Amino acid sequence: MTKSLLPAKTGVGFKPEHFDGLTADPGPIGFVEVHAENYMGDGGLPHAQLTDLHQRFALSVHGVALSIGAEGPLNRAHLARLRRLCDRYQPESFSEHLAWSSHGGAYLNDLLPLPYTAATRARICDHIAEVQDTLGRRVLLENPATYIAFAESTIAETDFLAEVVRRTGCGLLLDVNNVFVSSTNHGTSAPDYLAAFPLEHVGEIHLAGHAESVDDTGAPLLIDAHGSAVADPVWALFEQVIARAGPLPTLIEWDNDVPTWPVLRSEAVAAAAVLDRHRARHAA
Repeated sequence: MTKSLLPAKTGVGFKPEHFDGLTADPGPIGFVEVHAENYMGDGGLPHAQLTDLHQRFALSVHGVALSIGAEGPLNRAHLARLRRLCDRYQPESFSEHLAWSSHGGAYLNDLLPLPYTAATRARICDHIAEVQDTLGRRVLLENPATYIAFAESTIAETDFLAEVVRRTGCGLLLDVNNVFVSSTNHGTSAPDYLAAFPLEHVGEIHLAGHAESVDDTGAPLLIDAHGSAVADPVWALFEQVIARAGPLPTLIEWDNDVPTWPVLRSEAVAAAAVLDRHRARHAA
C-alpha cells in the first residue's frame, strides 16, 4: 500500500490565480495540495496546470466529499472517480476528513462532527478500509474543527484516532488550526490535546486562519474559515509539534478571501523557518 511520500517541507493549497507566481517564484514550496473534487473532469485548464505543477512539486490530493463518517455506505461512483484521479496523477499523498457530509443521498456541503463511540469507530474503520483497498494507497485522516460535542461520546478524540490508525493502518493529517479552534470552542486545552496526539502517525500538517466570533452566551466562538493568515497561537502550537516530532510536510491552507501569491508565499516562508529551526537537532 502506497504511503505518503511528501517532503518534509512547506506546501500550499493551489489556487489557479497563483499559477504564474508559484511557478516563477516558488520560494520554499516542496508540494502543492488540491481538493480532489475540483479535478474530477477529464481535461481543460485545471488538468493542464496540475500536470505542470506535478512535474515541479510533490502532490497532495485532499478529499472533501467522501463522507467517511456517514451512517450509510460510501458513494461508490464518487470513490471510482477518486480512484481514476489518483491513478492519473499518482499523488504522493491522499487525505480525507474525520467527518460526514451526506445522508440519504443528500449532500450537505459541510464537514459535520461525529459522536466518538465504539459504533462510530467501527464504521469509520470499515469505510477507511474500503477507501484504501479501492485506491491501493494509505489514507491520511484529518482531525476536525468542531463546534458542538455529543453527550454520547465515550472516547477522547485522540484515542479515537489512534485506534483507527491501529485497526486500519491509515495515517493522520494533523490540522493545528482545527485543534486550536475546537479547544477554544469547547473550553479545553490545545496543548493537552497535542500531548496526547499520536504524532508518530502524522504524514502531513495543516495550518490555516480562523474567524473569531461569540456564541449566544457571549463565549468565544472560532470558525475554521481558511480566509486569513495563521494566528499567533496556532504558530505557537505548530512550533511545539515540530519541536517534538521534527520537520513534517506542512501545508498553508487559504481557501477564502484568497490573497496574492506573495502574501501566501510569506506564510509558507514562516512555516519553513519553523521546520528549519528543528531540522538539524532531529537529524543529529
